[in-house]
Amino acid sequence: MNTWRRRALFGYSWAMLVFLYLPIAILMLYSFNQSRINAVWSGFTWKWYVSLFENRQVMEALGNSVTIALISSVLATLLGTAAALAMKHFSLRWRSIVHALIYLPIVIPEIMMGLSLLVLFSQLHIELGKATLVMAHVTFSMPFVMVIIAARLADMGSELEEAAQDLGATPWETLRHVTLPLISPSILAGFLMSFTLSLDDFIISFFVAGPNSTTLPLYIYGLVKRGVSPEVNALSTLLIACTVLLVVVAELLRRKDSKSITL
Repeated sequence: MNTWRRRALFGYSWAMLVFLYLPIAILMLYSFNQSRINAVWSGFTWKWYVSLFENRQVMEALGNSVTIALISSVLATLLGTAAALAMKHFSLRWRSIVHALIYLPIVIPEIMMGLSLLVLFSQLHIELGKATLVMAHVTFSMPFVMVIIAARLADMGSELEEAAQDLGATPWETLRHVTLPLISPSILAGFLMSFTLSLDDFIISFFVAGPNSTTLPLYIYGLVKRGVSPEVNALSTLLIACTVLLVVVAELLRRKDSKSITL
């Protein structure tokens, strides 16, 4: 590749990174602004974070988000692990179709999924609330868990499981003492990814949340409609930091798992 093309590609890459992350950096910076006006920097302060944690509505929304994320992540991890194991160990006649149906929620636009789930709950006369939020979050996060675990199972192969069975282990003992310990980092990574997706979700939650089940992203949206304040910036900063931390941990676990396979 010519030098000027390499420089152009390098410059374009940095320009895209600046375009994506500069607004986030500015938002985080102004969460420490003394003034309520975001356009004017008047000094450093922590008061918006203090007032944030003293806000009862924020704490209630945070509690809803964490509760829903934990429950939906546990269920999505269990279902995703079971689905990945089933797809590997059982011969299915329509395997490719089943794969496509399971992975479909990943590519479907969120607004379509949210609307379809709203129609489904309406037709089944299910009252919107925390239960519908949990079901919706399990629906869109379970395929991500399955993708992570299925990739681990594919790289692992079946030699160790076959060796365990040759030595007299039952299928349940092989699953418990061989398969699950080997894929446990991927299971944890899938759980963290599912938790992150649930914690951050807005569009689907907007359709299926009830009046008493406001999550943190929905609360932030309500604040933004009344005008962006430093308190919103502080809340968004904490949410971004939590999301980045969970994604980094999940990726580190996935890489550690991949290295263990290579070794």
